[in-house]
Amino acid sequence: MSQLKNIPLMLVVCALSSGVALAKLAPPSDEAKAKAEEGKAKAAHGDKVAAFQLCNSMDKVAQRHLKENKGRKPVETPKCQDPGPFQYVAAAPAAAAVPAPAAAAAPAAPAPAAAKTK
Repeated sequence: MSQLKNIPLMLVVCALSSGVALAKLAPPSDEAKAKAEEGKAKAAHGDKVAAFQLCNSMDKVAQRHLKENKGRKPVETPKCQDPGPFQYVAAAPAAAAVPAPAAAAAPAAPAPAAAKTK
């Protein structure tokens, strides 16, 4: 029965803590964005390395299988592509990379007025 007395207290605590959980975070800085982009690039490179290693291991298994079963004909498969070492090149900011054209900045000419009829 003593647990039922704590229910209103627990509801108040949950209500007050939900406001903290829903608070808006500040936007990330440029440095944080750059670090996130580098992390994405590293993860993508890691995926390419894993695919390369898987391709090599599958080739080894296929070669061993063909050696043990000499009656089979080998199937042509594409070569495994080595991704090479990780190289990250930071992208230039989008605003500096694409200058705004002057024509787009100029206002459009006003439309000619319609002729009045009497």
